[in-house]
Amino acid sequence: MAKKFTASSQELRPDSKYNSKLVSKFINCMMWDGKKSAAQDVFYGAMAIVAGKIKDVSPLEVFETAINNVKPALEVRSKRVGGASYQVPMQVNPKRQQSLAFRWILLSARGKKGKPMAERLAAEFVDAYNKQGGAMTTRDNVHRMAEANKAFAHFAW
Repeated sequence: MAKKFTASSQELRPDSKYNSKLVSKFINCMMWDGKKSAAQDVFYGAMAIVAGKIKDVSPLEVFETAINNVKPALEVRSKRVGGASYQVPMQVNPKRQQSLAFRWILLSARGKKGKPMAERLAAEFVDAYNKQGGAMTTRDNVHRMAEANKAFAHFAW
């Protein structure tokens, strides 16, 4: 019997166009109701738009840089100590960094209205590549929260 592939990171197949597992993972995160081909169409459409906007860098590089720019280094976690809850800044593990970056980019792109999703996603990639836009704002807010609560860092264990 043929082995079934799951979405786990070990068995995730790279996508057909860019041969990248990161792209494949992003498409899976973007997909709604199991409609993978629709998600792929949107993603590849966005990449074509990115290629038109930024000529000197490959669209895959723009995508990877955008993801890396949005990844948070710190976040706050609630910790109960003696009846009080503290917002304790903590390091974010790499898997969570990636999933948060995906989530924030998709949320920001879905939040804009009036244009096709491919255009909104492309705009968000270009913005994140240039360290601006909705996803970067979310990241900056998370970092600002962690910075503001540095006094409670000694509760991190």
